[in-house]
Amino acid sequence: MKTFWMIVAGVCIVVAAVFLLLGSMDAAFVVAVVGLIAWFLNHRMQMKSALAKQDAEEEKKEEENSDESD
Repeated sequence: MKTFWMIVAGVCIVVAAVFLLLGSMDAAFVVAVVGLIAWFLNHRMQMKSALAKQDAEEEKKEEENSDESD
């Protein structure tokens, strides 16, 4: 899913550039904003998976420490 949002962001930036060259500033702005939102969604997905991985590692360490103290 992370790659999907990067592709959407890239396509939106290309389409925004085309609209800009054609002189349609409003359409270029709207498409660029949609591309920016897609980029933020990609960043959010990356951070969410990194935090989940970090939480899993911390839980594993806590379980190991509690097993050693028993």
